[in-house]
Amino acid sequence: MKARLFASLLLMGALLPLSLPASADEEDDLDALQQKLTNEWYLVKNDRRHNIKTWVKQEDGKRYRSFKVEAVLQGSMESSIRILLDFGNYQKWYWEVIDSRLIRKSSATDYYVYLKHRAPHGLPDRDAPVLMRFEPQTPDNRSLSLRVKAIPDMMPDTPRYIRMQAEDMYVRLTPTPEKTVIIQAEGYVDPGGRVPGWAINYIQRSAPYAIVVGLQRMMRLKGEHRERSPLPFRVYE
Repeated sequence: MKARLFASLLLMGALLPLSLPASADEEDDLDALQQKLTNEWYLVKNDRRHNIKTWVKQEDGKRYRSFKVEAVLQGSMESSIRILLDFGNYQKWYWEVIDSRLIRKSSATDYYVYLKHRAPHGLPDRDAPVLMRFEPQTPDNRSLSLRVKAIPDMMPDTPRYIRMQAEDMYVRLTPTPEKTVIIQAEGYVDPGGRVPGWAINYIQRSAPYAIVVGLQRMMRLKGEHRERSPLPFRVYE
């Protein structure tokens, strides 16, 4: 699938835009999949060419499916962290982001960010204030973790946007001796309001994969244009 340039997560000259409905075959596939999903992860996509795998599962008590993605990113830890900290440019790579901005920085590791997402055709767009909390690397632990948690009541509702009830995920980045970065992420999204089955199926199937493709693309660009501004915490390659 190909997308517009995180949008015109999810995007990018390589993925089908979210505004297009899923095909009947895709909807039928995911409807059938829904019948056999359990609390165990079910492999949805294994892209060996781009080293990306995605899974879904249906957790008890949750309205929608949870997702997991693992991939290998070509580039440095520094590049990946700079992309994640560049809150004003998420629309360049993240899933159908119309606008993104930093609300406030409360510490070197805690950032409150506001995201606006383009919804599928005919549906109201969504927005979400989120807390992004980094757990930096240490000399003994070379993995960096990022926890994202939606805070729906953090700010007043925005006209014409439906507030997302969850845009939650845990991301782990680990450098390798081969000068690549392994990304592992698990998450759950509740778009709020009423969403037709075909739309949520398409998002759950496409968004995790598309976000990683967008991140891979941005990693290549960052590698070509090295930045010198200091990062808020130490990075170990």
